[in-house]
Amino acid sequence: MSSKIYSVELSGLDGYLIEIEVDNRPHGKVGFSIVGLPDTAVQESRERVIHAVKNSGYRFPRGRVTANLAPADLKKWGRGMIWQLQLVRYGWMG
Repeated sequence: MSSKIYSVELSGLDGYLIEIEVDNRPHGKVGFSIVGLPDTAVQESRERVIHAVKNSGYRFPRGRVTANLAPADLKKWGRGMIWQLQLVRYGWMG
């Protein structure tokens, strides 16, 4: 099951539309990955997202969870992406 939201990434005075899509595959290797040229802070947010989901009373699903940040050629910066990742996760969790 997948869920998608849109956000904006700022670079100087320019804004770029970012599509954030999270997909959960119940079968396969267990894990959570973020793809689409995230910077170090976004890549390290995986643990924060997992703990935020658990601390909110939800169960983090078993299986493979992949978050795609598009477009892939634009670097995604900062902590702002963490909240968008959590929002899209809650969207498909119910």
